[in-house]
Amino acid sequence: MNGKLSKGLFAIALLVMTSLACSAASLLGGGALLEDDFSNSESGWGIGTDADSSVEYSNSGLQMQVFTTNFFVWSTPDTETYENVHMEVTVNNNSTDSTAAFGVMCNQQPVDSAFYYFAMTPAGEYAIVEASIALADVFLTNNDEWATSDAITKNAASYRVGADCGNGTLTFYVDGKQIDSVSDSTYTSGGVGLFAWSSEDASGTDVTFDDFVMTKLGQ
Repeated sequence: MNGKLSKGLFAIALLVMTSLACSAASLLGGGALLEDDFSNSESGWGIGTDADSSVEYSNSGLQMQVFTTNFFVWSTPDTETYENVHMEVTVNNNSTDSTAAFGVMCNQQPVDSAFYYFAMTPAGEYAIVEASIALADVFLTNNDEWATSDAITKNAASYRVGADCGNGTLTFYVDGKQIDSVSDSTYTSGGVGLFAWSSEDASGTDVTFDDFVMTKLGQ
């Protein structure tokens, strides 16, 4: 890893947790537990803008921008507890920083800063991470360090990011290719979300999420 993304981030994390959970039922279909194309700005994801970051519905997507260096922002669709799920989402990348990170979260605990997250950058870096309250994040991949994968297309305009989260296994996918997989059962169920994260040296993180879908593992 080039050192532009640090591991200890949650001391400066902003939590965008104003989810309304108002229309999840109307979004279900095709066997999905939850799906959203973000065309309805009242579909329930947490939104908000301040000096550090912005999460807003925009042009039929959920746009996340980060204005502060080394800053992590996330949004959740509801307050439901899920287990043993597969998630996919398209991420349109407008970032000026190639080490801007983004991805999906799962098994978020009632204490907000405890969950798993699956992060990648347009530079081809990735990590599967366990976050715990009041502790440094643990990168479960690559000996607790960022890794680089040739399977991740560098500086693409968009990525299809996916994750399996359950049955004691965490598996990361990008554009339909398995990037890595680890075993961990610290958290077995919880909330889900999407996130964006700026690097230590730049604050040009600007991504838009689209076509989110979550199913039970095995479906």
